[in-house]
Amino acid sequence: MPTFHDPLADAAEASEALRGLAHASRTFDNPADTYAVFGDMTAAVRSLRQVLDQLANTHLTHRARAHDDHGDHPAGADSALAAADELHQAGTLLDQVHDRLDAASGHSGRIAWHPEPDLTQEPPSETAARRWVSVVFLQGEDADEVLDLIDRDGTGAAIEHLKGFDYGDETTAAALENGYVYDEPPAGTLDHVVAEGDYTLTSNAAMGHVSLLRVHPVPPDPSLTDTTTAPSRDAATNPRPAPDRRPPLPQSRRTPPGAEKDWFAGPSRATTSVRRGLSL
Repeated sequence: MPTFHDPLADAAEASEALRGLAHASRTFDNPADTYAVFGDMTAAVRSLRQVLDQLANTHLTHRARAHDDHGDHPAGADSALAAADELHQAGTLLDQVHDRLDAASGHSGRIAWHPEPDLTQEPPSETAARRWVSVVFLQGEDADEVLDLIDRDGTGAAIEHLKGFDYGDETTAAALENGYVYDEPPAGTLDHVVAEGDYTLTSNAAMGHVSLLRVHPVPPDPSLTDTTTAPSRDAATNPRPAPDRRPPLPQSRRTPPGAEKDWFAGPSRATTSVRRGLSL
């Protein structure tokens, strides 16, 4: 039981409890039980965030007592300050963990778990689960606004913003017609890739481009043989812009370096940015 006053004892108990949970959660007899675990783990992350902040504050409060192994106070004080900074950084990362757990819990809460598998319907194949359609590709000034949004509010906010370009079946039809369908989300070596639900965001601040893709289940066609070729990835390197009915994004402060050498962009068009909305 927690003492609520002895941090050493409570830390040891928390560590042991997590070890037990890691062992016990290897299997769930009832998948519905995972929802309760989500709630407890989300609360645990919030508490851990508070613990990290309090550890950092302790290092800052008692810097005057900090020395290194040789009795050097300035060196010890610097180490205390560095430790506090790292603890604050870890706490900031835990905020993202909390948000991801909360989002996962929301998705899990919409599931109605049945006692037995549904044998009347074939589950989606691995091939179907690994197709993505392009929702939007932005570069230049249009991408700057989204890149600034990522810097300011995170990738989750950028994904929500770019979802406004997704018109459902219309976007899917346009992607299929123009060949913007991929076995894997197209991304360069330096691209930052984030997946959230059915959406995948790729961005590259140095090259000044950003794109959003959506999972598109495609049941295998029994009339096709195993030698069916996968969709071409040429669209990733030679996109053909389609009309976009959303208003242009406002001009951003960011100037993308090396935009003229963007391998992901289409042919150079002087200083005019390229937007690839997929509306018909």
